[in-house]
Amino acid sequence: MESRLTELEIKISFTEDQLEELNKIVYRQQQQIEFLVNEVRTLRDQVNGLQPTEFRSLRDEIPPHY
Repeated sequence: MESRLTELEIKISFTEDQLEELNKIVYRQQQQIEFLVNEVRTLRDQVNGLQPTEFRSLRDEIPPHY
């Protein structure tokens, strides 16, 4: 009975360690997700700022060699 109890305590200890490690991983992933969401938002704002207000045809553009 004593050895069985000891085995269960060891398993619980390993399980707690694994759970703590998984919590750390999830926390880091959430930080990365928030960072990437902010990056996408910033890039979207930059792209929207570059959009011309009126449509221009590429045929009206002067080629770079002129």
